[in-house]
Amino acid sequence: MSDLLEIDDLHAFYGDFQALHGVSLRLRQGEVLALIGANGAGKSTLLKSICGLVTARKGSIRWRGADLLGLAPNRIVAQGVALVPEGRRLFPSLSVEENLLLGGQVRRPGPWSLRAVYDLFPILQDKRNAPATSLSGGQQQMVSIGRALMSNPDLILLDELSLGLAPIVIKDIYAQLPRITGQGMSAILVEQDVTRALGACASFSCLVEGRVALAGAPGDHHRDAISAAYFGM
Repeated sequence: MSDLLEIDDLHAFYGDFQALHGVSLRLRQGEVLALIGANGAGKSTLLKSICGLVTARKGSIRWRGADLLGLAPNRIVAQGVALVPEGRRLFPSLSVEENLLLGGQVRRPGPWSLRAVYDLFPILQDKRNAPATSLSGGQQQMVSIGRALMSNPDLILLDELSLGLAPIVIKDIYAQLPRITGQGMSAILVEQDVTRALGACASFSCLVEGRVALAGAPGDHHRDAISAAYFGM
């Protein structure tokens, strides 16, 4: 099977600060890949680079064999890539349903609709007319996920799903991941909780200071080796 996403020797900057140093990875159709690493390791920067929100100065990002670098973010979404951003980034002036409908403006064909999102997260239907930012943190995360799904992506980028959420809420959201990816969708999951991340993925890449320190399938590496890579030891 050919790779859906190919990243080679990616270098990305914020002004003069270099955040990524020669990052490479591969992702296949239907695969869940976890990006692990401490704060500041470059995980979110890598997701933003894929989405066109951070411009790389060197390297390549290829999607189904075509180069993504230089494309505007809206064109990348139209290609089938959706981001669930860190901190959720909902529109406070819009209701839950209006936030969800914004995600569907791309009008890509696929299984995800308002009905499908409400089936996935029933509480959102009950809250559909409420201001999105009046919901609990966990419910706001559900809206953010649902908004991304409404674009019917082939790849969903999940940035810090568990950030600031209670353990029981995190467990509930992670329990839905197989349903989200069960129809052939690929996912890249950014997560600081190594145990949770490795339990949800087929492969992982560990970033340290913008570089890949370790990569592979979770079963390919002893847990001590993963911990050492995580802490840059």
